[in-house]
Amino acid sequence: MHESFTFGLLVLCIGGAGLVAVQSHALTRWVRIPAPALFLALASAVAQIPGVPEPSHQTVERVVTLALVVILFDGGMHIGAGRMRTAAPAVLTLGVVGTFATVAGAALLVHVLLGVSWYLSVLVATAISPTDPAVVFSVLGQREVEGPSGTVLEGESGANDPVGIALMAALISAGSLSGGALAGVAGTFLLQMGVGAAVGLVGARLLLLAMRRVPLPAEGLHPVRVLVSVTLLFGIATVLHGSGFLAVFVAGIALGDERAPYKREIERFHSALSSLAEVVAFAMLGFTVDLHELSRTDVWVPGVVIGLALAVVVRPVVGLPLLLPVSLTGRERSFVLFAGLKGAVPLLLGTLLLPLPQGPRAYGVVVIVVLVSVVGQGSLVPTVARLLRIEMRAVEQEPYALGVRLRDAPQGAHRLTVQAGSKAAGSTLAGLPGLAEGTWVSAIVRDGQLVPVRANAELRVGDEVLLLIDPEQHDADVLCLFAPISTHR
Repeated sequence: MHESFTFGLLVLCIGGAGLVAVQSHALTRWVRIPAPALFLALASAVAQIPGVPEPSHQTVERVVTLALVVILFDGGMHIGAGRMRTAAPAVLTLGVVGTFATVAGAALLVHVLLGVSWYLSVLVATAISPTDPAVVFSVLGQREVEGPSGTVLEGESGANDPVGIALMAALISAGSLSGGALAGVAGTFLLQMGVGAAVGLVGARLLLLAMRRVPLPAEGLHPVRVLVSVTLLFGIATVLHGSGFLAVFVAGIALGDERAPYKREIERFHSALSSLAEVVAFAMLGFTVDLHELSRTDVWVPGVVIGLALAVVVRPVVGLPLLLPVSLTGRERSFVLFAGLKGAVPLLLGTLLLPLPQGPRAYGVVVIVVLVSVVGQGSLVPTVARLLRIEMRAVEQEPYALGVRLRDAPQGAHRLTVQAGSKAAGSTLAGLPGLAEGTWVSAIVRDGQLVPVRANAELRVGDEVLLLIDPEQHDADVLCLFAPISTHR
């Protein structure tokens, strides 16, 4: 009887925590603090209660790793190959070059303020370099950044997370900053990036083939197949000494714009799972935080200084030159530079410092830096976006659906969103070239409502349009009307 009561109590606690996690994002509308940060603080407080069992660091690392796999794959799918191509220069420069430059600048700060060795300084700097756009979008609530700045933020994080993780792993394996060790770091890093990208691309093609050709007995199994395949790709890349995180991110990008059976259901499943994974990751990481360590003056003071310096000095100095050649307005560049918030990856990398000499202090500094970024910067993101007049659109839930099921993939059917700066934005159906012949507009959805399809119906940014294009007509000629016109500003 006692064992049944204990098990029931455990299930009750897990179910209650899960329900709170699912409902927690509504709280951010009021407090403007990301739900993951709240769970980090809550788990940290619970860990201080005597008698509460704490998970081992290895368990935390494994759970958070799986959560990041889900988050990165969903982030890649949300971006897609089309959006990534338009923002690729900014993503690659910020995600790769910017990460290394941030590590250099942050390492100098850490060395001066903490008075630790250059090796430990570089490790701490590597931990706090990656960004997390999920935290930004959690702060914004049901509003989504439009235009290229949102894509840059998402793509940058997806790129710099694997870069930061691979660099940290290579540095820890090297054990020092000697010339030979640095050569080994470079070789290990390039191997991880190359193998991870290759596994992601090849794996995505094979997974897409299975999604299209291999049927399953139930509709609900299709999202599950994608999920287990993604974890398989992570495992393959890791076993081959590559970056499993880069593999799943690349796979998500490659699959994002592809058509496949039950694609809509797959996207919704992974989006929901990603939101929950972000909360789980922060909650698990909260158990690694020692509040007594954070209260030390030689931890929280330099942590606050480093966090502020990263936001107002290092990131603008590093990022602005990298963004100047990119097709962004001045306001968009400023928003991207300000909204580079820290998240779960810096905390995960910080836990790797704990076994090292002065590791607990170094990890405490990492935690403070993340809190300064999430709570300090994060609470200001909506205000900064409003002041910079960054275009956003409301993302309201749409619980009702209208559609049909087809046995085969429809030919020439496209579901498009009118993008800012496209030819379709502000144009009527009759006045939009390319829609006169061979193309049928079946539906227009605006703010969750159907808009009558008439010749004088004006298309607005954010409208979702269902098109049927004659198979004899080139789809690209019509699709380009809804994409932003590429200009160098």
